[in-house]
Amino acid sequence: MLKKILHTIKLSLNGVEQDYTIGSIRMAVILLAIPMILELSLESVFALVDMFFVGKLGQNAIATVGLTESVITLIYSIAIGLSTATTAIVARRIGEKNPENAAVAGAQSLIICFCVTIFITTLGVVFAPNILSLMGANNTVVRDGAIFTRIMFGGSMAIMLLFLINGIFRGAGDAAIAMKSLWIASGVNIILCPIFIHLFGLKGAAIATVIGRSSGVLYQSFRLFNGKGIIKFKLHHFTFKTDVIKSIIKIGWPATLQFIIASGSWIALMRLVAQTGGTAASAGYQIAIRNVVFFILPAWGLSNAAATLVGQNLGAKHIDRAEQSAMLTTKYNIIFMSFVMVLFLVFAHPIVSFFTDDPAIASYAAQSLRIFGSGYIFYGIGMTMTQALNGAGDTRTPTLINFFCFWVFQIPLAYFLAKGLDLKATGAFLATPIAETFVALIALYYFKKGKWKVVKV
Repeated sequence: MLKKILHTIKLSLNGVEQDYTIGSIRMAVILLAIPMILELSLESVFALVDMFFVGKLGQNAIATVGLTESVITLIYSIAIGLSTATTAIVARRIGEKNPENAAVAGAQSLIICFCVTIFITTLGVVFAPNILSLMGANNTVVRDGAIFTRIMFGGSMAIMLLFLINGIFRGAGDAAIAMKSLWIASGVNIILCPIFIHLFGLKGAAIATVIGRSSGVLYQSFRLFNGKGIIKFKLHHFTFKTDVIKSIIKIGWPATLQFIIASGSWIALMRLVAQTGGTAASAGYQIAIRNVVFFILPAWGLSNAAATLVGQNLGAKHIDRAEQSAMLTTKYNIIFMSFVMVLFLVFAHPIVSFFTDDPAIASYAAQSLRIFGSGYIFYGIGMTMTQALNGAGDTRTPTLINFFCFWVFQIPLAYFLAKGLDLKATGAFLATPIAETFVALIALYYFKKGKWKVVKV
């Protein structure tokens, strides 16, 4: 049994070309999930390492990083939205056994990425202080943190490309390549972060992040143009294809809006926490979020396996296999998230004490960690179901779910609990697991309805 397990792990990490539309569904999920989980696991390790070293710089530094990253998530949202559309289209073409058109779709998505990122980068660099002020930062945080925010926005291209190109690899089933690129990015980040923070202070963390992301993009580019994977880019793939770009945008804009809605909700809650609990609550919230992300990202990696399997099997006209793949992945995610939920409920204080010795910050961090952890099983269900819908090209349904659950329900609920019932920051914390539970149940309902099975991409 041990020999079989080791062989499976080796097979998944070697990136050997596989046909995920035939054979054992369980094996297909495992072969895709292992590198996808490991891909995002090191990213989550970096998030904690970064917070550990930034935490040594004090409350204002923690708040600056948190407020900046809450806005940077809008860039992540656009990157993930484009990546989601690209994954769906590439997976469908691969399922149809048409790697040439899969490469065309990937190249056209990069053209869109370059156009969008130039605009975002310019806005972020010019209006960095205004962004921090808008997020509720005090004058000291704005003064000391503007340079961090400028550098992070200046590196937007690396963020966009890293997510987007990995979406191409995932759609093709080259999960091992996607894993290695993010490992390189996060590994360089982890090495440079403490060195640069020591040399340059808070802005050193931003410089390390940009260099790390760029390293990952360089590796991705090498594999796309010179590698031996399923997708191989040639110059003619970058010839402007209006029909392909329209298709990417048609699927991509709801996917982008889907994640902007979720990010916007997070930003609103971040601002509410800062308003009702002050800098200590904001810093504690950031520490808790980093720990939440540490375990969310591996679960998200598992969910990405569902997106790839659904897309490829729909392309191969194996509809029942696509549905079975999504449900099996959901089962695995529930098991994983159950363990995490227990961990957060029982060991919240020991976990947050690793990042801060400030009693006020630790109290907020532990409280929010327990509250967030209480809904982890539903997080697992919701993210797998929405990714399965996204993988089918049905990006509009998860977008509508996010809109109603986060903006129509979660944000008003958070303000009612925090200000109406005077629960302050605790009210903002409580709104998160409640809203995520609704997301999970509604997404599961729509997946079971099965309209995603007839979506054309």
